[in-house]
Amino acid sequence: MNQMKKLVYTALFTALCCIATMLIQIPLAATNGYIHLGDAFVILSGIILGKKYGGFAAGVGSAFADLFTGYAYFAPITFVIKFLTAFFAAVIYKKVTGLHINKMFAVILCGIAAIVIVTGGYFIYNYITIGPAALLSVPGNIVQGLSGLVISFLLFPVLDAVPDIRVMRTQMNSNMAV
Repeated sequence: MNQMKKLVYTALFTALCCIATMLIQIPLAATNGYIHLGDAFVILSGIILGKKYGGFAAGVGSAFADLFTGYAYFAPITFVIKFLTAFFAAVIYKKVTGLHINKMFAVILCGIAAIVIVTGGYFIYNYITIGPAALLSVPGNIVQGLSGLVISFLLFPVLDAVPDIRVMRTQMNSNMAV
């Protein structure tokens, strides 16, 4: 895979994660956070770009969205949580498709993992910062995760139909050690 192409796609998915997160934000009073559409691109970053590049794109793009929209206090933990989400999406996708299981089922499993990582990660962060009231963040984070799952499920076939993206996904997943 051409190194320049990897960097261009990483930059593209970084921007997509940021823009999708910023585009529609539904505030959550319980946590001072928000529900957004960016998690779909976090999941897709991992699936298409692999662990390292996908994790970077998801973490940086999502953290930038926090910085640009007045949620700077969430940016460091957002970077970690979204990096891990894309990282594990890449691992799960490669493992499941390596077993010759349907790609769409793999995307669903990646979305379920994303719900667990995002909800759990922000719960731990919120518990440290606001205490037991962190439980109030769980329903909103589950809804956010479900939206990411559904949107990534709908977008994956569209993106996978683009020859360059399909080649990128195939090569990044074949070069990746699980």
